Amino acid sequence: MRIVVQRVSHAQVCVEGNEVGRIGHGLLVLIGIEDADRQTDADALAEKLVKLRIFDDERGVMNLSLLDTHGEMLVVSQFTLMASTRKGNRPSYIRASRPEFAIPLYEYFCQRCTELLARPVATGQFGADMQVSLCNDGPVTILLDTHTDL
Repeated sequence: MRIVVQRVSHAQVCVEGNEVGRIGHGLLVLIGIEDADRQTDADALAEKLVKLRIFDDERGVMNLSLLDTHGEMLVVSQFTLMASTRKGNRPSYIRASRPEFAIPLYEYFCQRCTELLARPVATGQFGADMQVSLCNDGPVTILLDTHTDL
């Protein structure tokens, strides 16, 4: 499981011109899922994510977490995170899980984040053509992968 985490001042996701998710200050999380991923991967990422100290404290040092700041979270599925570009110029998405496998794990991850934050997370619409707008705060962008980082 791979996620791109962006600290944002605000973010939103639209499908066919309709807003399906919006947050203020917090984290935009793009998530890619592969067949090797399990609920334990989702658990580990959710735990790491809500405790990741990437928000500034009163001294301007990144020392606070989403839990500390009571920030919001927007989770958007993005199969292209699993792209392989090793061969040729056209990315291969063979590592990305099919929807029948990925959707339950995506929903589990969102539910786990909701439980850990004790408030709902906003989401995109799995498998839809989405337009994501954000204002990256910092900018702060971090990549986490359960098969290499945790």
